[in-house]
Amino acid sequence: MSPGSGAGNNEVITIMLVDDIPETRENIKKLLAFEPDFKVVGSFGTGREAVAQAQELRPDIVIMDINMPDMDGIQATSEITKALPTAAVIMMSVQNDPDYLRKAMLAGARNFLTKPIDTEELYNTIRTVYARNKPIAEQYRYLEDGRASDLRKTIGTGAGEVRAGHVIVVYSPQGGAGTTTIATNLASGLMKKGIKVLLIDADTQFGDVGVFLKLQAQSTLVDLVTKVDDLDLEFIETILTTHESGLKVLLGPPRPELSDEVEADPTALARVVEQISGNYDFVVVDTSSHLSEMLLSVMDLASKIVLVATPTLSGVKNARFMLELFDRLNYPANKTALVLNKTEDDRARNRTTIPSDIIEKHLKHPIQARIPSDEKTVLMAINRGVPVIASRDRNKSPIRELQELSDRLFAELLQPQPDLLVPDEQKEAKRRSGFGLRFGRA
Repeated sequence: MSPGSGAGNNEVITIMLVDDIPETRENIKKLLAFEPDFKVVGSFGTGREAVAQAQELRPDIVIMDINMPDMDGIQATSEITKALPTAAVIMMSVQNDPDYLRKAMLAGARNFLTKPIDTEELYNTIRTVYARNKPIAEQYRYLEDGRASDLRKTIGTGAGEVRAGHVIVVYSPQGGAGTTTIATNLASGLMKKGIKVLLIDADTQFGDVGVFLKLQAQSTLVDLVTKVDDLDLEFIETILTTHESGLKVLLGPPRPELSDEVEADPTALARVVEQISGNYDFVVVDTSSHLSEMLLSVMDLASKIVLVATPTLSGVKNARFMLELFDRLNYPANKTALVLNKTEDDRARNRTTIPSDIIEKHLKHPIQARIPSDEKTVLMAINRGVPVIASRDRNKSPIRELQELSDRLFAELLQPQPDLLVPDEQKEAKRRSGFGLRFGRA
């Protein structure tokens, strides 16, 4: 091992091996034994065994084969990253196929190795993935131990309290799809001990966040946009409203005609979000269905776009259009979380909506969450001015599904994105202003 090539500070990287071929597991284990900073803590022949043992062994790295008989590596990776977000999975396969890369990425894999595995590539990949995942693993351990003050020190650098600043845009190209319901509950669900969340109502004409949460404020988004070139933290805090739950909220314009002041500069909203985000771990942006340069500028900043669709013909058609548009904008596939809202039980005889498996197959994009339709529960929450998930009955739909969506995004965004799955030209691409320029029509 070359000097300085290990984990550093005499750290030992714990590793779990998962492959249904015993010879492969043994060969990799022998290779890893040559490096003093590697320690194999478990070796399993099935994905099901790996899932069952991961939480007990708590490895830093999981090296996972894709093709296994009882539970394939994609499913096992998805379950392990949910149950043990401190672990980073490196996928391996004899097939270096883009579809495998995409599926591995969506399941939560950090990197991808092609068999037969080159020894130096194996060593370098393990150390690189470990180094990138280490700060994230520490954040989770701080949260588990209740050390919120220590968590703040690990997020960001520089003077003052700098936060992770993950921007989540909730959008649907279809009016009435329930974006405000999902945005308010997502923001509420992301709130945990030591975590700061801001909800922004960016529906500049008819925003309903204030109605849903029973909030009123004299200062709104308009006040920040008009002073975007001269913002400071103290001024920003005077504009925000605080919900009774502790959630910080930036309300949209109080009247439709004031939207012109926000949209006069298509980049102003994105600049506001960019400046605010460093003060929060998560910034959730509720939007209108109107597709504009202003909206796309905010989407460019987003760590995650929650694309909301309804299980109807028009809903699926519009969702497909947006997925194709995101592809043309060179957004990585894992930037979009597809959410089906107002769903029915796929087994119901008298169903009036399209089954989710058919939608997933048609869109060629995994569905991250299926939110059942329950207007009574939603209306009761709105009448009380609280998010749906604030109910004590956490096992009831759609409360359970909304909380699961929040937890999943929380876990995903506290992990760094795998660089190898985002082409270099996408990282370096600069957004150009105007629809025509964006899509090559000018």
